[in-house]
Amino acid sequence: MELIARGRSADVYALDDSRVLRRYRHGGCTGLESRLMTHLAACGYPVPRVYEATGADMVLERLAGPTMLDELVRRPWRVSSLGRELGRLHDRLHALPAPEWLPQRFSTTDDDRVLHMDLHPGNVILTGRGPVVIDWCNAGAGDPAADVAMTMVTVGSADVPGLAARFGRGLLLRGIRGGCRTDPAGRMREAARAKLGDPHLTPAEAAWLRRHAHGGGGPGGGRRADRSGG
Repeated sequence: MELIARGRSADVYALDDSRVLRRYRHGGCTGLESRLMTHLAACGYPVPRVYEATGADMVLERLAGPTMLDELVRRPWRVSSLGRELGRLHDRLHALPAPEWLPQRFSTTDDDRVLHMDLHPGNVILTGRGPVVIDWCNAGAGDPAADVAMTMVTVGSADVPGLAARFGRGLLLRGIRGGCRTDPAGRMREAARAKLGDPHLTPAEAAWLRRHAHGGGGPGGGRRADRSGG
């Protein structure tokens, strides 16, 4: 099999023109993840089609198109519009009530919603039918503000070199807030503390998260962005 992508925890192999195999390197069960993706597809949310799930393997629809992160690198002038698109993907997801079998994370009292909990530009594929969200292994049921906050701290802490990249990150964060109706301010510290549990963090990312876990409200979390801005 041809290896076509390698993430922090999983490898993706081409099976044919329409299917890929996603395999977690350290094992695990894909049953819940595949069940959620099938549920979301039935609700009209943009996810890859699941053909089969066994143990640490899932056979998924092969998506044609760059990741949103790749598009940001190639066409940085799209940063604000892509940020707003990411915010809208949050809104679409959080319109869906969480199924009772989805584990709770950052739960509310009585209105849990589906949370992706890792919805960053590397997990969105820009296809001919629109953006498609991948990598649902961290998903849970809970407060939409926590999901948006996790995206904000993930993007905010990303270890990116160069002044231009850091400037672009600020525009991306403002775009996300401009495209999303949910205010993440109340969950920013919590999200930063949860993100510190990621074993794949670089030292610089971990240091940023420690500061924000015990400091201010985090990147862009304290005020509403102008929804009409570029």
